[in-house]
Amino acid sequence: MASNTVTPSDEELRATAISLKGDNPSFGVARLRALLLQENSSWTVSEGRLKKILQSEGLINNQQQQSSIQSAEIYPSSRLVEDLDIERWSSLVEVKYFDKRKGKGLVAKEKIASGETIWKEDPFILAPEWELYDMQQLSRVCAHCTTPLGESALIVRCPASTSTAYCPVRFCTRLCLSRAQRTHPLNCIAQNPASAPLLAFARKNNWLGLHALAQCTARLLLDAQSDDQRLLEDDWKIVSSLAVLGMEERAKGIWFGGSEPDRPTWKKAHKLYLHAFDVPMTPAEQKKLARFVKKQLPPHIHQALFPYEEFLRGLGRMSLNLEGHGGLYTLHSHLNHDCDPNVSVRHFDQRTALSRITLVARRDIEPGEELMVTYVDPNMNVRGRRNKLGAWNFGTCKCKRCLEEEKTEKAGGQGSMKDKDMEDLEKELKAGLGVS
Repeated sequence: MASNTVTPSDEELRATAISLKGDNPSFGVARLRALLLQENSSWTVSEGRLKKILQSEGLINNQQQQSSIQSAEIYPSSRLVEDLDIERWSSLVEVKYFDKRKGKGLVAKEKIASGETIWKEDPFILAPEWELYDMQQLSRVCAHCTTPLGESALIVRCPASTSTAYCPVRFCTRLCLSRAQRTHPLNCIAQNPASAPLLAFARKNNWLGLHALAQCTARLLLDAQSDDQRLLEDDWKIVSSLAVLGMEERAKGIWFGGSEPDRPTWKKAHKLYLHAFDVPMTPAEQKKLARFVKKQLPPHIHQALFPYEEFLRGLGRMSLNLEGHGGLYTLHSHLNHDCDPNVSVRHFDQRTALSRITLVARRDIEPGEELMVTYVDPNMNVRGRRNKLGAWNFGTCKCKRCLEEEKTEKAGGQGSMKDKDMEDLEKELKAGLGVS
């Protein structure tokens, strides 16, 4: 539910802004606002208001603001997860922070042989690809682990489902039903009907990032209801440490290719998101949500989720970190890209279908070598891969394979125009929403 936030007076905001700018002269408005809200977690301050005050004091101008955004926000930022227990997944790897530009990654602690399983991981949240999501809604696969459902007597329906408030999903066992309570109640149309329009909107627009944000928000809200506040603290560390680049910042990069983002659709999604998890539209929906959300989120977490600008950052965070089939994984999210990766992400376990991933070495990996996966289809040519990578705003890929193929392509003339035309068409179709 809505948290107790306050709007500071112009005098309070001006004094704080001047002090922060003095201590951080290179910061632009976006970074100053993030710092201001971090130090004043109960405040609500728009970027526009802060910019106006800074300009009135002669501390920033439009050219400086644009330059600052481009230099500070054009590529994703990330943080290390505090106290992350890597041994929970694998003794073969460790986390390394490279630099501000590249962020974090994983490196081998010892030699890893080709074909060796490095670790297995269950999802932090699962927002499955839409074909699988539709099968969940048709009761054909487990709504938690995505295992195909047969005629087993162990299968259970959502206990909240009734003839008047029907939830179609089923679970393969009571264990999966129990585990699903981390997210399902707030995304269940029987228990929280206000979530139905949001999920329908995400499905209509094939927007996995929006679906993932709904699942993630549900988990955080339900964490807050637990007597063990370490659940919320630990989960928020994971979410807030993920690589992030907001939708507006992505729009400044090559992903949109100069196209105008579909901001009305973004705003519609934000409105539905608020109705689903913060301020439902009708008294009946408010009452149902209040059954689950009796304790409010801490102000700093609420402020990092629900304002429009933070919502756009949340969408960008989900899109950057989702695995190809729609799962968000804690350790997997540390992996960086290479067009000739040394690690494969596989879905071997039949029991958990597409939810559990297995990380396998594609070749021998030496101690200290970084573990890399590919973010795009490696069968594409260098131009196609680089265009696809534009979604992450990492800049032009300069991996060994790309540089070698670029040299070969230049020596042999231009590549297939048909391939380029198809790539450009797909990019244009996606550019409006900025979905991935």
